[in-house]
Amino acid sequence: MEGSGVIETWLSGLTDSDLLRAAATSVLEPLLTVVGVVLLALVASRLARRAVRRVVARAKEPSGGRLLELGADTEQLRASSVRRAQRTEALGTLADSTVRAVIWAFALLTALGSVGIDLGPLVAGAGIVGVAVGFGAQNLVRDLLAGVSMLLEDQYGVGDVIDVGEATGVVEAVGLRTTRLRDLRGTVWHVPNGVITRVGNMTQEWSRAVVDVGLAYDLDVDEAERLLTGILERFAAEPEQRDVLIEAPELLGVEALADSSVNLRVLLTTRPGEQWAAARRLRRALKRELDAAGVEIPFPQRTVWHRTAPEGTDGQAAGPPG
Repeated sequence: MEGSGVIETWLSGLTDSDLLRAAATSVLEPLLTVVGVVLLALVASRLARRAVRRVVARAKEPSGGRLLELGADTEQLRASSVRRAQRTEALGTLADSTVRAVIWAFALLTALGSVGIDLGPLVAGAGIVGVAVGFGAQNLVRDLLAGVSMLLEDQYGVGDVIDVGEATGVVEAVGLRTTRLRDLRGTVWHVPNGVITRVGNMTQEWSRAVVDVGLAYDLDVDEAERLLTGILERFAAEPEQRDVLIEAPELLGVEALADSSVNLRVLLTTRPGEQWAAARRLRRALKRELDAAGVEIPFPQRTVWHRTAPEGTDGQAAGPPG
C-alpha cells in the first residue's frame, strides 16, 4: 500500500534493521488508520450535528397560518411557537443521537478491522445480544416509537388538556418515552407513550363548550328560543367574552324532551382552554336573566297521592278515589 511504503521509507532513515522496520510498520500502520478513522468520525459527527441544528432552527420558525385564520392573537401565536419549538427540539435531539450513534458504530467497526480483528464473530455476537436486548426492552422500544409518532403528528403539547383513557389532565411534559399529566385534583400521571391507544385533545387550535338549558314544558318553544337568542347576543357583546369567543354563540334548538324540562342546546366556540370558564359565565348569565324575565328553570317534580283509611277498617287503605 502507498501508506505502508511511506512509513517504510521514513523508518529506513531511522534504522537499518529490517526486523525493526517490519515491527514498527505493523504497529504504526494500524495505529495511523485508527487515528484517521477517529478524526473522520469526529468531523462527520460535528457536521451532522450542525446540519441537524440548522434543520431544527428552520423548522422552529413560526407559521401560525391556521391560527391566523381562526383570529388568534399574539399570545396564542406565541404559545404555538413555543409548542412547535419543544416538539422540534425533541425530534432534533433524537435525530442527532441516532446519526452520531451510526457514525461511531461504523468508525468502531472500521477501526477494529484495521487492527486485524475478525469482525464476523463480533457482528454475529452483537446480533445475538441485540435480539436478546430487543426482547427484553420491547416495551421501551414501543414507547419510543409511539413518542416519535406522536411528536411528528403533533397530537398534543405542553399546556394542552387531553384525555388518554384512564387519565385526563393538563400536559406538563412530553418525552420520547412518557407523557406527564396533572389532573384537576392535582394528581400527576406518568403515562408511557406506548400504552396510549387514543388521545382526545380538548385545547388544540380552538375549544368548544356545550351548554344545555332546561326550560319548563308550559313555556312556548318559539318564545323560549327568542329569549335565549337575546341573552346570547348580550352575553357575546360583553368585553370579557369578546376576548374569549371565536364565534358568536350558536343556539341549536331543542335537544331533548326530558322528564321535567325541554332542553335547548347552545354551543360556545372559544380560544383553547377557555371553554369551561366561558360555560360557567354563560350559565350564570342565563340564571340571572331568566330569573329577571320570570321564566322558571324546572327542577324534578313528583305528584304524591296521600290516601287515608276510613274509620273502622283497621288501617286498611281504601280504594282509589272515584
